[in-house]
Amino acid sequence: MRVLNSIGDLREVARRRVPRALFDYLDRGSYDELTLRRNRADLEAVRLRQRVMVDVSSIATATTLAGQPCSMPLAIAPTGLTGLFHRDGEICGARAAAAAGIPFCLSTLSIGSIEDVRAASGAPFWFQLYLMRDRGFNEELIGRARAAQCPVLVLTLDLQVQGERRRDAKNGLAVPPRLTLRNALDIAARPAWALGMLRAKRRNFGNIVGHLPDSQGARNVSVWISGQFDPSVNWQDVAWVRSLWPGKLVLKGVLDPDDARRAADAGADAVVVSNHGGRQLDGAPSTIAALPSVVDALRGRCEVLFDGGVMGGQDILKALAHGARGCLIGKAFLYGLAAGGEAGVARALSVLRGELEVSMALTGATDAQKVDGSLLWDR
Repeated sequence: MRVLNSIGDLREVARRRVPRALFDYLDRGSYDELTLRRNRADLEAVRLRQRVMVDVSSIATATTLAGQPCSMPLAIAPTGLTGLFHRDGEICGARAAAAAGIPFCLSTLSIGSIEDVRAASGAPFWFQLYLMRDRGFNEELIGRARAAQCPVLVLTLDLQVQGERRRDAKNGLAVPPRLTLRNALDIAARPAWALGMLRAKRRNFGNIVGHLPDSQGARNVSVWISGQFDPSVNWQDVAWVRSLWPGKLVLKGVLDPDDARRAADAGADAVVVSNHGGRQLDGAPSTIAALPSVVDALRGRCEVLFDGGVMGGQDILKALAHGARGCLIGKAFLYGLAAGGEAGVARALSVLRGELEVSMALTGATDAQKVDGSLLWDR
């Protein structure tokens, strides 16, 4: 039996188990993928101070994120198309997160709906919102998230226009998957995935179905979504969302210190330093490079969360040392999900926790909430 003890191991299993179009959607970035590569390269370049002769017999990883108690400083990020990577993937992710004691965030563009996940999960989950041209639909989604008792709304700011993800166009990615000779052969080589999709509760965008007339028509839904990205969105729209949402509000997609200050002014309880996983502005800085200036700009006015390139527990520790309260994972979560469903996600979270605990011990850190820049070699 193969030993899966890294996120990289799960990635390789995922690559074999899902169709190429889906794997590339998960794995690749926009344009020339400069920012995608920087996210990893800059994290890998961060050096930690090895400390010795410190009592590390007790390591505390527990913290809070957006007011929610967590067993470790980690949450599962909102990811589109999750339910295509494994049958009922959003439910798998929510259950694994609840068992691990961390938050799960459901995407607007999920396959499973808010109501599907609420009925099947044993714990409250976060919900992510895109500002769309149809503001009435946004208001409807907010109401559905409130009805599902979601404690946190994550508003994504960096997708007002969509960066070109060249692999998606080359692979003919479609929702639900479109059958062509090329992808039919690809799917035929992955019978377990295909059987899972046939047995899935949904294969289309669950939060959209029912909103549109004749929304069961797959192409109708996809065309509607593609026309909903709104280049006119601005800070007044954020204020509008804040007025509708009584819970914690997290603004995701902040890289610039000026935007971080505007986010705090708009009533954000937390911001996520994110470049959409290197899938939007190619040429933007890595998130670990941008993180310290955002932390400095906010001066504790709201929490700072981090995503982009997190592939191990040591990456979590590096983000904490740069001032983040915690991290979100997208790719690492989907690798685990595609590799093994709920058990695969649980394995990914176990790997991350173990690596975080060992890295804390070897740097002399015993409490995740007290990690600071003193752990960095280059301070």
